[in-house]
Amino acid sequence: MKLGLFGGSFDPVHLGHLLVAQAAREEAGLDRVYFIPAAQSPFKPGSAPAPAAQRLRLLRLALAAASHTEIDDQEIRRGGISYSVDTVRGYAEKFPGATLFYLIGADQTSQLHLWREAAELARLTEFLIVPRPGEPAPALPRDFRGRALRGWPLGVSSSEIRGRVKAGASITHLVPAAVEEAIRNNRLYL
Repeated sequence: MKLGLFGGSFDPVHLGHLLVAQAAREEAGLDRVYFIPAAQSPFKPGSAPAPAAQRLRLLRLALAAASHTEIDDQEIRRGGISYSVDTVRGYAEKFPGATLFYLIGADQTSQLHLWREAAELARLTEFLIVPRPGEPAPALPRDFRGRALRGWPLGVSSSEIRGRVKAGASITHLVPAAVEEAIRNNRLYL
């Protein structure tokens, strides 16, 4: 079994996230992709994401028709700073025969060796690098295994979407329609 682990804030989830999951599934032959929203990113200590319940609701709306995907809220339930190694360890224990693939943005690749228990993380999982549009994928640090996805790099970010919402600009075609409606109806990111 091949499992994709897709961690992040998903604040909010957008079409780039969905395209990455689809590319990972197709290119790496994944049986399942788990979306794992972080309680608090160790890389964004000063930021306060939208409430976990709202981010989970948006993920449910975005993935309602997406087969081969699941939402795993373990990092939110655990609370505090979310460390990938803890999550990956849990998957390795739960699925002992599975090959684990961790999806990572190209901007994080050069920092992998600084992640908590990096050597253990490198041992437990392979990495699927999500390149930025128009940029070559960076090489993984020594001792890390993986490859870049070809997929459909989409130059959109959650922070840009939050900014557009705050500015009153449209987010149509950047997030699934149900997510856009929920953001508007719940007055998120204003």
